[in-house]
Amino acid sequence: MRVRDLDETALLARIFPLLPVGEGVDVGPGDDAAVVRAADGRFVVTTDVLVEGRHFRREWSGGYDVGYRAAVQNLADVAAMGARATSMVVSLVMPADLPVQWVTDLARGLADASGPATVVGGDLSGGDAVVVSVTVHGDLAGRAPVLRSGARPGDVVAHAGVLGASAAGFDLLTSGAATPDDGAPGAATSRTPYVAAYLRPEAPLEAGPAAALAGATAMLDVSDGLLRDAGRLARASGVDVDLAEGALMRDVTALVPAAVEVAVATEDPDGADRARTWVLSGGEDHGLLATFPAEVADRGLPNGFRLVGDVRAPADDAPRVLLNGEVPHVATGWDHFRP
Repeated sequence: MRVRDLDETALLARIFPLLPVGEGVDVGPGDDAAVVRAADGRFVVTTDVLVEGRHFRREWSGGYDVGYRAAVQNLADVAAMGARATSMVVSLVMPADLPVQWVTDLARGLADASGPATVVGGDLSGGDAVVVSVTVHGDLAGRAPVLRSGARPGDVVAHAGVLGASAAGFDLLTSGAATPDDGAPGAATSRTPYVAAYLRPEAPLEAGPAAALAGATAMLDVSDGLLRDAGRLARASGVDVDLAEGALMRDVTALVPAAVEVAVATEDPDGADRARTWVLSGGEDHGLLATFPAEVADRGLPNGFRLVGDVRAPADDAPRVLLNGEVPHVATGWDHFRP
């Protein structure tokens, strides 16, 4: 059955039962708009979009994968503010020949990734390619939001989550060294964690509120690469963020086997070094990069965080990200408007 075989009402009737119904929603899907409670008088809001051919390929990603990923990338942004997600709105553009099963799988992926967040509505439209837009609301529970602009000299830099795994999965797929099936649950290959990390990233969502409670001074979601996002934090705070490459070596070492596989598949004799590039510049792992006062680190960072650098006063009027005290000579990460 294809989307064109159903009208909008019939398609929605297949989607709604698959989506979670949570607390804090007075009016859910079915009316002109939803009504969601904001317990402390404020709510966090973020939105993101996935475009077929730009952010995902249907020959690699099923509907479940795309729904899961669309939810996670927004949920991570809410967590990076120190909040917990409460509700989301989802809009879907799709061609008429898209299988209905693909759409219901997308709903299942959204539901499984969303945790306590309820899908309260959205929109459907026809188009030439699949486009998924998700808006998520979050609750700060009375706390101040953790911004990118609060880092101060003397703070430590910490990271929660994984680095480079999603980029490794992407390169394994594009090189032909892996297939999408290698990311399926239970697939017994060494590539499985990386392909799975690309298709269905796992973000350390609870680490965000935990960091806020512990006194994080700044935080953001690492979606476009460690160096690029650390640079954003540095510029917002007016500081230098100095990352210690030694603290990242375990991530690099773990990715070397995947880098070798890509090197063999692409006949690239220097390809093994791409593991370092994945860690420094690879995006879409959706970990959290945060800064904390030194005394917080002395007492013990929140669960899941590890030290990866420190914050310094800028050497001049150009705050920047550094690697071992020097400007890094490596690609800094993903840019939506550049190849």
